[in-house]
Amino acid sequence: MNKKRSQENQDRQARLAAIQAEQRAGERKRNALIFGGIGAVILAVIIAVTLVIVNQVQVNRDREAAASQGIEGVQEYPDVTFDHVEGAVEYEQSPPVGGNHNPVWTNCGVYTEPVPSENSVHSMEHGAVWITYDPDMDRAEIDKLTELVGTRSYVLLSPYPGLDTPIAASAWGLQLKVDSADDARLGTFLDKYIQGEQTREPGAACSGGITPPGLAS
Repeated sequence: MNKKRSQENQDRQARLAAIQAEQRAGERKRNALIFGGIGAVILAVIIAVTLVIVNQVQVNRDREAAASQGIEGVQEYPDVTFDHVEGAVEYEQSPPVGGNHNPVWTNCGVYTEPVPSENSVHSMEHGAVWITYDPDMDRAEIDKLTELVGTRSYVLLSPYPGLDTPIAASAWGLQLKVDSADDARLGTFLDKYIQGEQTREPGAACSGGITPPGLAS
């Protein structure tokens, strides 16, 4: 009888050991699936981030390459004056690309109302690009220009009454006129001329001047 009970105990222990071993194997399998899934997610995130970085690097390289070249349609005005004066100034170009200007500059930003030329020319002397547009232009086009400017510093965006083209981008001594906010040359103009080689006073501020009415951002 004792021998029989001993055998039964051994059988129960063997079955228990087998069940425990099966449970442990199941736990290991579940853990492997969990950690494998987490690893796959982490790997996917790393790949996605890497692709975004690589793509952005390529975009930046393409932008730099485009900006290093000449931009078709840009008009150059090399002999503009640069004295500080008070009062109104009659400019040869419209919008102006330089010339005598007010001693105080316009603070860079996006404006929904026209800004004074005499102050904004001073901003361009500091390296700003001034993008102007026909006030009657479609709202969608204006929104595209606002998005193009984005968070860039040293940019003025404003309507310009009497503009003879839908959009004009101006820097000191330089101007590009285009028909659409989708024109890729606008972005290249910004990349090339924001504080570009044409800047008469490199390092000068585009803040701390005047803020005309209509500043949106």
